[in-house]
Amino acid sequence: MAESTPDLRDLPKDRAYDELDRTLEAVLAGLEDPIAVMATMSALLHHGFGHLWTGFYRVVGPDLLRVGPYQGTLGCLEIPFGKGVCGAAARERLSVVVPDVHAFPGHITCDGRSRSEIVVPVFDASGALLAVLDIDSDRPAAFDDEDRRRLEAIVGWFARTR
Repeated sequence: MAESTPDLRDLPKDRAYDELDRTLEAVLAGLEDPIAVMATMSALLHHGFGHLWTGFYRVVGPDLLRVGPYQGTLGCLEIPFGKGVCGAAARERLSVVVPDVHAFPGHITCDGRSRSEIVVPVFDASGALLAVLDIDSDRPAAFDDEDRRRLEAIVGWFARTR
């Protein structure tokens, strides 16, 4: 069965995330492959909201992230923990909302059009850090606490016991 990507851009944020949740639940039903889930989440978030860059950086070694499934222009291939917004979120194990990337010390510019960013850590059922979800926007202050809460809930998929 072919799935479609809902256009969420013109909906109020709470309704947009509710629609995204319903779509993810239907599309991911029975799926257990974390890479396929990352790819699907990236596509739905990216195209649904019209973000500039949407994807995952996976933990591949001690204190090292490597680009995983994503949508958008080329991303950084590797990011050490503590470097840039993704590295800060990985090191601190906390979501980071950046209204103005140019004001974030050590921001890594992968796409010069990026104006704001949100990065959400992704944990497995044991609490180990698997990845971070990174979303960039070409609009300043595009993300807020509601985005943080809803995205944390979405990536909670990876922590559920399979």
